[in-house]
Amino acid sequence: MKKFLTTFFFAILILAVIACVIDYSQKVDAFVKNNAPFRSIAFYFLNFIPHITALLFPLFIFVSTIFFTSKMAYKTEIIATLAAGVSFQRFLRPFLIGSIGLALFSLVINHFVVPKANKNINVFFNNYINEKRVSSERNVHLRLSPELYIYIENYNYRENTGKRFTMEQVKGTLLTEKLMAESASYDSTKNEWILNNVRIRTNDGLKETLVKKDKVIRKIAFTPKDLDIDGALRETMTTPELLDFIKQERQRGRESVNIFLIERYKRTAQPVAGIILTIIGACIASRKIRGGSGLHLAIGILGCAIYMLLLQFTQTFSVNAGLSPFIAVWIPNVLYGVLAFYFFRKQIK
Repeated sequence: MKKFLTTFFFAILILAVIACVIDYSQKVDAFVKNNAPFRSIAFYFLNFIPHITALLFPLFIFVSTIFFTSKMAYKTEIIATLAAGVSFQRFLRPFLIGSIGLALFSLVINHFVVPKANKNINVFFNNYINEKRVSSERNVHLRLSPELYIYIENYNYRENTGKRFTMEQVKGTLLTEKLMAESASYDSTKNEWILNNVRIRTNDGLKETLVKKDKVIRKIAFTPKDLDIDGALRETMTTPELLDFIKQERQRGRESVNIFLIERYKRTAQPVAGIILTIIGACIASRKIRGGSGLHLAIGILGCAIYMLLLQFTQTFSVNAGLSPFIAVWIPNVLYGVLAFYFFRKQIK
């Protein structure tokens, strides 16, 4: 277990340094162009390390398992251990204990620590990397409550003005009020919407009225930020915040809730994948073969690459084809779990 954990944290250190160097080389022009201070850059990379570690956790644990187990096999230590009467199940026990401990630690990190680091990264990107967003998506529909729906054709953040704003009040199947404005702007100090060139149509059974007003001020439970969903936002919320956000977006009738559900399930699935990949790595690398550690390491990296590609493929299928986010995230774990069982059964024979 000592070898296992030492190799794991050494792999994290090496790969995190390499990732930081590559990331810096890609962004150095943006740092210089936007005059990013050294303190902010250092703080960014301090948060980047837990981000990249959580992202590549299965890779770290798989490569470290294969690396030190292969060295033991190459020195004939495993053959001597098994020949002394130690069962393969007993030999595998430290791997399981170590991987479960790391998985529990990773669970806490994924659900509570990494989102805060990602939030700091997102702030840095908005200040020094990303260009400021000028306008919202076109033709945005939102359900603010079971009886209140809004629509806006487009909102310009720079001018703080939206075009063709509509708000509908619905009770059951009856449209009780429909407010239509040529333009709308948001007063952030008073949390009010200022609507211009307004027509208000009310419906009370068989009685309909239409009122025209030059200006209407109303408090409506949304802000211009709610018109767009930043894809990086899902990584910046702790799991309790993410669950509340998903509940709110479902109420609003968003079609892109799946990307947030994927993030929710992935935070649990990745640590479990670490346990599965540890079993596979120990079973593969415990056999002494020609090619030694190099071949084992190549097999390990290839296995991790396939896992990452499979996870990305199923996530894309969920977002674009309606596959359940839970199933999409857990398919790679189930397939690799079957593979781990196969290698384990083969090894004990």
